[in-house]
Amino acid sequence: MNFCKLIIVLLVLATVASHFGVEAARALPEDFARANNLATYSSVAYERARFTMSCWLERLASGPSPKGPGH
Repeated sequence: MNFCKLIIVLLVLATVASHFGVEAARALPEDFARANNLATYSSVAYERARFTMSCWLERLASGPSPKGPGH
């Protein structure tokens, strides 16, 4: 019987709590989306990063993984 009362109290508390809005803990500034805040990369930097990643991926071992305990 005590368990049923606990469930009812929790449901009532959850219902009451859901009706109140929550304020933001830290508001974003008005100019958050300005060009100064966004990182933009040139096409040269993008191509260089792409080339670097392809070099790294080529160095990875290919083929099936080793068999045995722990694999």
